Formats: sequence, C-alpha cells, structure tokens
Amino acid sequence: MAVDTPAPAPSLRPEVPPAVDLGPATALSCRECGTRFPLGPSFACLECFGPLEIAYDYAGHDAEELRKRIEAGPASIWRYAPLLPVPADVADKPNLNPGWTPLVKADNLGRELGFTAQLHIKDDSGNPTHSFKDRVVACAIEAARAFDFTTLSCSSTGNLAGAVGAAAARAGFKSCVFIPHDLEQGKVVMAGVYGGELVGIDGNYDDVNRFCSELIGDPAGEGWGFVNVNLRPYYGEGSKTLAFEICEQLGWRLPEQIVIPIASGSQLTKIDKGLQELIKLGLVEDRPYRIFGAQAEGCSPVSAAFKAGRDVIKPVKPDTIAKSLAIGNPADGPYVLDIARRTGGAVEDVTDAQVVEAIKLLARTEGIFAETAGGVTVGVLKKLVETGQLDPSKETVAINTGDGLKTLDAVADSGMTAVIRPTLESFRAAGLVSA
Repeated sequence: MAVDTPAPAPSLRPEVPPAVDLGPATALSCRECGTRFPLGPSFACLECFGPLEIAYDYAGHDAEELRKRIEAGPASIWRYAPLLPVPADVADKPNLNPGWTPLVKADNLGRELGFTAQLHIKDDSGNPTHSFKDRVVACAIEAARAFDFTTLSCSSTGNLAGAVGAAAARAGFKSCVFIPHDLEQGKVVMAGVYGGELVGIDGNYDDVNRFCSELIGDPAGEGWGFVNVNLRPYYGEGSKTLAFEICEQLGWRLPEQIVIPIASGSQLTKIDKGLQELIKLGLVEDRPYRIFGAQAEGCSPVSAAFKAGRDVIKPVKPDTIAKSLAIGNPADGPYVLDIARRTGGAVEDVTDAQVVEAIKLLARTEGIFAETAGGVTVGVLKKLVETGQLDPSKETVAINTGDGLKTLDAVADSGMTAVIRPTLESFRAAGLVSA
C-alpha cells in the first residue's frame, strides 16, 4: 500500500530514481503542485517554489506484520525506520537514538482542568538533549550522511542548536550553528558544550534564518547540511514519530484531541501527516481527531490569522518569554490553519503570565517541569477548555517539547519556602508542622 503526497500532473517531469539509500523514501514532492524531484539536499520546488516533502513507497506492507515489526524494534524512533527516510540499518549507526518518551496519564492535571476523559502529557523532555528536536535532527543527519556533507548547521531558537551539536559530536560531524544573541543562558550553554561552533546573530530568529539561507548559496557554506533549511524535508519527518508513538502507546488508536505548540508549525503539520499515514497503512482505525495549535501572545501570527478567518499569515516581531516558539514568520503557518480547520480544532494563544502559571501548574500537578514552550501548550489547553473550544469529555494529548531546566528565568520566583535553624523549635516556628 502506498502512502504518498499528491501525485504529479501527467504533464510534469517524470520521477527520477533515487541515487541514495534512504529506506522507503523515493522522491521529493512539492506540497503545492505535486512536482517530483530526486532525493537530494533541496527544500523548495523549482516549478512553484512550494515546500518539498518526502514521498514514499510503502507497497507490500501487511498491517499486522508491520505492527509486529515495529513493536519488536528498539525503544527509540528507529522502531519506525520502515516509515522514515532512513536506511534499514540506521539503528546500528552512531546516533543519539531519541524517542520512545513517556505518554503520562495526567490525572491530577485533568481533574484540575475539569476533564472527565483521560488527559495525557506526551513528555519529550526525556530525549537526549531534553527536547523533541533530537527526533528531527536524527532523521536529518541520515540525509547528511547520504549526501556526503561534512558539517551540520542550523538556524535555531535554542533547542535545535543543542540537538545538532550533540548529534554531530556523536556521529563524527563538524558543527556550526546560529542562534539569536539573546537566548536563555541555559540553552546557550547546552548548545556550546558539545565543542562545535556556536554563533550568535544580532537579531531575532527570522534574521538568523535569512542569514543561513544566504550562506547555503555561498562558497563558505560548501559541504554544509543545514538541517532545517536544505535538509528540511528529511528533518521534518522526525516529528511524525511523535504521532507514531502516541498512537502505539494508546494501543494503536488515534487520540481524539491533540494540543501542539507552534514555532514554524512543522511539528504540527508532520504530526498530522503521521496520523494520516498510520490510517492509510491500516495500523490504526480511521476516526475523527481534532488538532489544536498553541502560541504565545507575544508571537502569535497563526493564532491571529485563525481568529480573523484569514488564510494569510501576517509576520510579527516576537516579544515573548517563550523564545523557542518565537518565529514571527512561520513557514508552515498556512498549513497549520488548514489542518486546524479541517479537523475542527483551533489555534489559540496565551500571555507570558499565563505561560508561567501553566509551567507551575504542570509541575505542581504532575511533577513535570516544562520549559516555556510546554507552558504555552498547557496554558492554551487550559484556555481551550475554559472557552469551550476543546471538549474535556474526549481523550486528549498535550505535548511538552522540552525541559524546564533550560528556561529557569521564567520561574525564578520559585524557590525555598523558608530558611530555618537546624532545630525543631525553629521548624515549628516557621509553621511547617502541618506541611
């Protein structure tokens, strides 16, 4: 059975057989016009400048056999290697082996928010560099190997820089990553500790991304694989593994509702793609599901477009503590709108104060310390319930994409409740007896 992006029109150029081994991946296909290109380090269609995606040939798969093969695989994203643009022996190569993170039954949080159905937190803070970015980099690095790149690079709001630095170190690549100069110190240190080049750009993420696009076309960038630019089609496929894991961890069924943070929007669109592929392969039963996007108010161009009923995303200048989501001109924004509307979901935003409140709420109720992006997701989840946009009587998954230790400044007012002398008298005087 084939699961694919739309087929090209008959008049368009024929598909060229791939010259590299990337498993079931057969070509690059334009998301807009369907034109196909051979597998290579490309990200934009030469016909219409639309974004390129991976096209696959899944022919010959039996659903039950495939399910058993996945379940017998490693406890990482490589259990899904038959569904990804990676060689069959990917698990034997030097990489960080991310994925298979917990799907936490968030009963305490659910009760507090008024859920009568099961609420889950997909907690991706347990990945090797403590964010979901390890998933996407793991797929991108296999493409970098296939295309003989020597240096891994990226434009990053923080988490991706750390993921690229760590993956490059493990796999024996050089690395040079670019970040806005004013990121949280925890993310700067984590990105720099792996020994690669870490370059701050005087500007926001959109400035960083523009610079990297220019560097790709310059001799100075020769031999460089930019995981989220010229390797973007392969990189994006790593986010599908969140969808695969959620469904497998639910006993091979679709969740009824999912809440996903939005930066570029790629994670949300690829989760939807992953769900659709599972349906077409017969690995899960087809049933309705709703997808909700979460943004911070200080960088909410997709939310603003959704609420206004627009199809066009108006770029903004980010101003939020959720710096990992601070992309003012999100590339996949229009596709996020399509998915939210198609599935009956929504895109919502919360203030920075609500982000902080949500970080503490998740920590207090479930013992999960999320970074600011996770605070956005939980804050939006709460708001969606309160405004009646999300149904608390339906099974729901909210995604926490990173670890709160990276964004400590957001909750710097948390700390010791008392300082006492080492005596029982001082303990009692502090009013802690009934604590």
